[in-house]
Amino acid sequence: MRFEIMRLDDVDGSAVDSTVVDAASVNRIVQQAAFTGQRIYIRPATSAAQ
Repeated sequence: MRFEIMRLDDVDGSAVDSTVVDAASVNRIVQQAAFTGQRIYIRPATSAAQ
C-alpha cells in the first residue's frame, strides 16, 4: 500500500509539498517529523496522487 504524506505549513496548516511513499517508509518519515517538530498529514494514496 502507498501513502501520500503532506508537509504542512506551521502558520495556516496548508499543504506545502507532498510525496507518495510505500508503507515501509511511513514509520521513518513520522519519526523524522516528530524529531524535527514538523507537521505532516498522511492519507492513503489515490491513483491520481501516484
